This record gives sequence, structure tokens and C-alpha cells, in this order.
Amino acid sequence: MIYLDNSATTFPKPPQVIRAVDEAMRQYGFNPGRGGYRQSLRTAQKVYEIRGRIRRFFNVFDDTGVIFTSGCTEALNMALKGVLKKGDHVVISSLEHNAVLRPLYKMSESGEISYSIAAVVPGDDEQTLQNFREAINRRTKLFVCTHASNVFGTRLPTERLCALAHSNGILFCLDAAQSAGVFDIDMERDRYDFVCCAGHKYLYGPMGIGLLLLGNNNLIETLREGGTGSESSSLAMPRYYPDRLEAGTVNIPGIFGLGAGIGFVAQKGVSAIYYKEMKLIDSLCRQLKSVKGVTVFRDDLRADRSAPVLSLTVDGKDNEEIARKLSERAGICVRGGLHCAPLAHESVGTADTGTVRVAPSTFTTENDIRILTNSLRNLV
Repeated sequence: MIYLDNSATTFPKPPQVIRAVDEAMRQYGFNPGRGGYRQSLRTAQKVYEIRGRIRRFFNVFDDTGVIFTSGCTEALNMALKGVLKKGDHVVISSLEHNAVLRPLYKMSESGEISYSIAAVVPGDDEQTLQNFREAINRRTKLFVCTHASNVFGTRLPTERLCALAHSNGILFCLDAAQSAGVFDIDMERDRYDFVCCAGHKYLYGPMGIGLLLLGNNNLIETLREGGTGSESSSLAMPRYYPDRLEAGTVNIPGIFGLGAGIGFVAQKGVSAIYYKEMKLIDSLCRQLKSVKGVTVFRDDLRADRSAPVLSLTVDGKDNEEIARKLSERAGICVRGGLHCAPLAHESVGTADTGTVRVAPSTFTTENDIRILTNSLRNLV
């Protein structure tokens, strides 16, 4: 098998991640913060240590700003529904994933909020900034912006968009599903108010774990309520983090695996991982130039201007069928379709056809890329 669907979830997982999950199941199967016995306290201490490791990796202001979630989708829902009030307005980019678009659509359909879509102009950050600027109105409460498109790899000028938001008294939420572990994210430096991460993608953790990182002390509303092991006599959720946003028993195996995944990324180096994967994408682009009938969608391959993901189409062929045939004939795993991001496809005219998406990981080799190119040539 040649696995090139890492934008969906990374595979394989590093050995230390597998060991960490196994250790959690075998030795830490106890509720943290729910008992005074030794095993519970030991589990709580381990969770505390991992929370600190994550805080340092992203330079969050405090350990309490690291909130464990079930994934990036839940983190985004927590940020959106915890911040927005009736009458508020939101500005999003034209490349957003359904994890952003669908919650906002539902809230707007019920009359709670409104939102505008600012067009991203690849290669022209100034025009992208201007489009966001023109979308602001007196009710604008929040910018929500993907760090990089999960379809085309387009990287947005999120640091500058965050500064634009703050200069207008607007909060900024970063969707880092495709960037955490590939791009350097520094909460203190970049001043993001909220960062939402998927643990199972480029942080190399298991599925079912994610992060909501808080860059300020604003008290946001809860998405769910329940037991926290703290202030149990109160009917209201605690007002302090992380307890306020972590109702119920946290995912201990997921947290352990995520901690090990972040340790793996930190040891290899975010930049080293990024440049290796971009080198593979660049190699694939060059090889595909000789394959007639294949159209490659890449906005900018310059360093730091794109995420390591590539979309392509094959003339006269159904893209989901191409993905299926690559799997059946060559054991190559890629994804065909709309990739849960219809706005991105509308922006380049592939809403009706979708694309075949290729996303390497740090485990992908140059030989994997050559086999993919030859397989596409044979299919064409």
C-alpha cells in the first residue's frame, strides 16, 4: 500500500504513538481528577504533563488554554457557538471546510447570526486582505480562517488577517486542521484568539482527539455541560479553564497518543517535515507535466506559501473513479471528490467534478511519488 491521503488522517502512526495508546489502555485506565486514589492521581498528573507539552509546542499563554476535544470539528463548533451571540456577524474565507461553513449556515438559517465570504486571491495577499476588510460591518464579531486549504494547499496570510481583525476590535479563529505540525504556530507571537487543531492529522495522534487553544482570557459559553470533578455542588459549569470546556471524562488514550505524536513532530522539527513534504509535492508536479490529460491545481509552490497537498483532475475521467482504480490496480490511497470543502471547489471551477487529492506525510518516499505518476500515466 502507498498511502497518500494524509490530509484526511496520517498513516502510519509513529511507533511511539502506538506505544503511548497501549500504555494508556494498560496502565492509565482511570478517571483523572475524579478520585483520591493513587491510580487516578497518577493519570491526572500524566494528563497535566501532556497539556504542558502541548502548551509549549504552540506557545499558549498558559496550560489552562489547552482544551482537549474530540477533534477539530468539535473545537471549531466550541469556538463559534461559544463566542457568537444573536445579531453577530462573521467573516470567513472562500476556502473554508464544512466544519466551519455548516455550523455558521445552521446558525444563520435560524436567524442567530449572519456571515460573509471573503474571496481569497492566491498569490495576492493584499487583495485577500482588502476583501476581508470590505466584508466587515458594525456587527462583525469574528474572523474564521483556514490556515491552508485542504484541497489546493493555498496558504492564507493569517497573521496579517488576525492583525486586521484586532485593529477593528474583532476576534480571530484559526482552523489549523491542515497546518498544525506542518506550519509553525505560535499563539503568543501571532496573537490568535482561538486555534482549532486535529490531533489525527499532521500531529500524528490517533483519531478522536483534537485541541481548542485559547489565546486570551475571554470567557466563552459552553457547548456541553456535565461533570468535571470540580465544583460538583454547583449547577453551573466552572468559570475557569480547562474544566469549563471539558465536561465528561477526557479521552485518555487519545491524549496520550497526541502527546506522543507532538513529541515525534517536535523531535523531527516542523520545518524539516514541511520541506520534505513540499519537496515531494514539487517532484510530483514536475513529473505530471509529462502526463497528457492531467491538470494540476497548484497556486504557488514557493516555500512557506503553500501546504503540502496537491489536487489534480484527469480529462474525461470521473475523479472518484480514478481514485478507486489507483487503489485497485496499484494499491495507492488517494481521495477523490469534493473533500468536504465546496467553497474551495467553487473558487476554481471544480464544484461539479471534484478533484483527486494527493497528500504525503513524513513517511512518504520519492519512490511512492514515482509509482503514483506511472500509475496515472497508465490510467490516462
